[in-house]
Amino acid sequence: MNDQVNSTTIDTRNHFEPDDYSPYRSFTAERWAEFRADTPLTLTQDEVSRLRSLNDPVDLDEVRRIYLSLSRLLYAHVEATKQLFEQRKQFLSVPDVSKTPFIIGIAGSVAVGKSTTARILKELLTRWSGNPKVDLVTTDGFLLPNAVLRRESLMDRKGFPESYDVATVLKFLSDIKAGRPHVQAPCYSHLTYDVIPDKFVTIDRPDILIFEGINVLQVRDLPEDGKIVPFVSDFFDFSIYIDAQEEQIHNWYVDRFMRLRETAFKNPDSFFHRYSTISEDAALAIANGLWNNINLRNLRENILPTRPRADLILRKGADHLIEQVALRKL
Repeated sequence: MNDQVNSTTIDTRNHFEPDDYSPYRSFTAERWAEFRADTPLTLTQDEVSRLRSLNDPVDLDEVRRIYLSLSRLLYAHVEATKQLFEQRKQFLSVPDVSKTPFIIGIAGSVAVGKSTTARILKELLTRWSGNPKVDLVTTDGFLLPNAVLRRESLMDRKGFPESYDVATVLKFLSDIKAGRPHVQAPCYSHLTYDVIPDKFVTIDRPDILIFEGINVLQVRDLPEDGKIVPFVSDFFDFSIYIDAQEEQIHNWYVDRFMRLRETAFKNPDSFFHRYSTISEDAALAIANGLWNNINLRNLRENILPTRPRADLILRKGADHLIEQVALRKL
């Protein structure tokens, strides 16, 4: 028995589990594309180019292969949730209660392509029949301000769970799920690498909210007294994890850093402006150091362990395109 178990042991950082032992069903990208059925392609190449992040090669072919099927699946989940809501309303005899937003969580490492996935899904979902209202919020705005991170000696752990204002995240999602109007989310500047004081985006009762961030599937230690401890993911109706091998993400991170060094970092107002004036070799050393000392540690300690909690895993290959999809079994 032990030998049989050991023979199926795998490197969970680089592979999916065999379907026989996994709560997921896995599909190649080609097989996944077949589930599109008659879902229409409503995006143009120009729109996809505008939506994708730096160094992300996603194009219309990738939208056809992956995102149309995913859009169709999400539509099915949203409709099923609506039906369940109506049944529960009848069960509880509360006819005046309105349906609250369907929340989709998107998690994964830095540089893996979460933002591109979130923006493309937002555009596709907005163009469904009935034109549902879809909003997108990232967790960057919920980071503690740099002044607080410096005071608490957390600047080198920015992006780790302790660098977020978790109470504000939970209050935001709780208000969204409660159907409250005009809920504010703080804003973040990637130029200054900091939360923007007194600037907010207002979310007003969307049909669907996409909530994207590296640690949105994170859990905390459970209390010994059994009291309720909400996690961010408790508010999600569906969750997606963007996955890839560590070495590939490392390469994408460094490539992006070096490209930003030639573009955004040249702005004198950029937090990283100093990296645009040093030699290429020095910049490469800094990028690799940031990856190894901060982002890789965060991936291994906090982000990757949340992958099994996702409803759907999108696995990318070396070309930054999705090559495998794993969907949690019902």
